[in-house]
Amino acid sequence: MTQQEYLKLIDDVISKGKYKDNWESLSGHKTPAWYYRDKLGIFIHWGIYSVPGYGNEWYSRGMYDINHREFGYHVTHYGNQKDFGYKDFIPMFKGENFSAEKWVSLFKEAGAKFVMPVCEHHDGFAMYKTEFNRWNAAEMGPCRDVAGEIKAECEKQGLTFCASTHRAEHYFFMNPGRSFDSDVNDDRYSDFYGPAVLCPEFESDAIHKTTADTFATGASKEWLEDWLVRTCELIDSYQPSILYFDWWIHNHSFKPYLKKLCAYYYNRAEEWGKEVTINYKHEAFPPTVATFDVERGALTDISPVSWQTDTAIGKESWGYRKDNHYKSARQIITDLIDIVSKNGMLLLNIGPKADGTITDEETAVLRELGKWMSLNGDGIYGTTFWKKFGEGEVNSEAGFFKDGDEKQYTAKDFRFTYKKGCIYAFQMRPDGNDAVIKSLRQHESHNFIVNNVTLLSSGEKLEFDRTQDGLIIRTNSNFSSDLPLCFKVEID
Repeated sequence: MTQQEYLKLIDDVISKGKYKDNWESLSGHKTPAWYYRDKLGIFIHWGIYSVPGYGNEWYSRGMYDINHREFGYHVTHYGNQKDFGYKDFIPMFKGENFSAEKWVSLFKEAGAKFVMPVCEHHDGFAMYKTEFNRWNAAEMGPCRDVAGEIKAECEKQGLTFCASTHRAEHYFFMNPGRSFDSDVNDDRYSDFYGPAVLCPEFESDAIHKTTADTFATGASKEWLEDWLVRTCELIDSYQPSILYFDWWIHNHSFKPYLKKLCAYYYNRAEEWGKEVTINYKHEAFPPTVATFDVERGALTDISPVSWQTDTAIGKESWGYRKDNHYKSARQIITDLIDIVSKNGMLLLNIGPKADGTITDEETAVLRELGKWMSLNGDGIYGTTFWKKFGEGEVNSEAGFFKDGDEKQYTAKDFRFTYKKGCIYAFQMRPDGNDAVIKSLRQHESHNFIVNNVTLLSSGEKLEFDRTQDGLIIRTNSNFSSDLPLCFKVEID
């Protein structure tokens, strides 16, 4: 199908479908019940950038930017950018040990319920089979339809397949290579490196300010139509249950195309009989059209609409990096609890090596997370928020990129979720003593009855007293834990 034929198809689907390309029609689209129930998913950044394993997943830009350390690293280790460009990493990206079965089995062991590979990052290399991009993993590098294999394995093992595309930013991403003699200027590779639009607004680190501004320089009509077609092809070919976008789509130039994309996706989902949503950042979509996402951060209170955090086990990079540092399982678990208590979901990223193996550090975290979830998941899966998210002095800091350091919770910090007549109270950092939950005290504003308290990790009924000072849960030997405890409080 040609691009023009696909554009016509998009218009036809919208004209015949329930959803039209305007916010009035798209507003009120429901969060999928499966998504709200399942809470925890795995994000996967795996691509060509995994080969150098240096800096971060933006290596394809940094290696052409004289202001960034990746530039010098590239020259030292691979040669000048005219003779060895980003394209030359593709034969080195073999994925010889990639096993979708092993990956998905590990994700399932971790307690995750949905899986989201990055199907195309800013570098323009597609990790799926496509008619519109010859630079793809099915034909080059691993010569495998990576997204397709993950999808098939998710379906086999009972996890939900989702997809991420970051192609929008490819419009300018490789543009530092325009400023000197590099292979970005070679017309033979123009379909890979993209327009690489170079202007003062998109130079070096100026792009961060430019792309944060909704009203700043946008993309061309030709690029936007191409982006729309490629994204709709991804939708049709893989039928993802969530479609995730990175940041630049909130730019004013994308708005008409976002409406078309959203209407097309939601109408297709109606045909498939699937519940779907879109993940977005900033103000790309109005509330109740799609699901808001906070990158490496969280909210400070309960949101009236469900939302998501995407974050990574690796601290310095989403993709594989040789010298990355990693969060502890405890940090991931406490972040998950905090997010769910505020009506959110967690999308947790890993960055596999170029050969397709998952790092030992990430594997260990996922397994420890899974062990904890196997005992305490009843307080996470299928829950909603209580009337307050928690108590204690420690809280998240609002905004993106705020979760690098582990929060210093104490035994006085609790988070709450609710399901089927039970409050789940998580003690974020147990100290082995009685747990005192002030928010569940006996008081005229808390006139429910507490019938039973169960420690989820052991299944045992606990002794407790309820006074005007708090619900006092009596300690035992099982309270000695380095990870959060969950108390199931049955109420009338």
